[in-house]
Amino acid sequence: MNHGPVQSPRRRTAKTLLCASLLLAWTWAAAQTNDLGRAVALNGTKTGVAACIACHGMQGEGDMIGGFPRIAGLSSTYIEAQLSAYARGERQSSLMQTPAEHLSAEERQAVAQYFSQLPPYIPPQTLRDPEPATPDNVGAWLATRGRWKQGLAACAQCHGATGLGVGAAFPPLTGQAASYLALQLQSWKNGTRAPGPMALMPQIAGKLSDSEISAVAAYYGGPTAPLHNSPWSGAKP
Repeated sequence: MNHGPVQSPRRRTAKTLLCASLLLAWTWAAAQTNDLGRAVALNGTKTGVAACIACHGMQGEGDMIGGFPRIAGLSSTYIEAQLSAYARGERQSSLMQTPAEHLSAEERQAVAQYFSQLPPYIPPQTLRDPEPATPDNVGAWLATRGRWKQGLAACAQCHGATGLGVGAAFPPLTGQAASYLALQLQSWKNGTRAPGPMALMPQIAGKLSDSEISAVAAYYGGPTAPLHNSPWSGAKP
């Protein structure tokens, strides 16, 4: 039986060395990226960008009272895309616009990679599927069942039954600050945030009243400061 040509020991050794060199180069590049991301996250940059942890917490856990979202464990693709959207002005925030603009593409990629590798926060509360819908649980009803007569899908359809997110495109909602969630829905409704995957969110937000937005945000979100005091409202902090 012919098993094909037999490689010489010298050729096998060269091939092994090449594979080892490529692996070493990849490991070094990954380490450099992680070091850069950690430096930006913990210390900021020489161009004046403040440390990410100043608002998002030492472990990317966010600040529920201040309205700063948790970013630990989010997909690096998602985080990088949001930073790029801020830098291009496709997603608007007086708080994030300038830092994102002053980060290089390499720095945005590195800091996204850094936070994506941190342990994700798992909220302690258990979300309930309400029965029946009443004015007191309209947020839960919309979140878990939607309003199909109006073509309004439930949040759970994309973000998961417990709101912990699905894949890179649909981030966690559960445990984020209610003020942050409400302001993002308002941004989609007002056209000040990029539409995202399949342009779903502007359509969804546009079918929600302001009171429904607050109710859905309160269902998923934790303790919050008043919306008009939130740093994400667009007002200068």
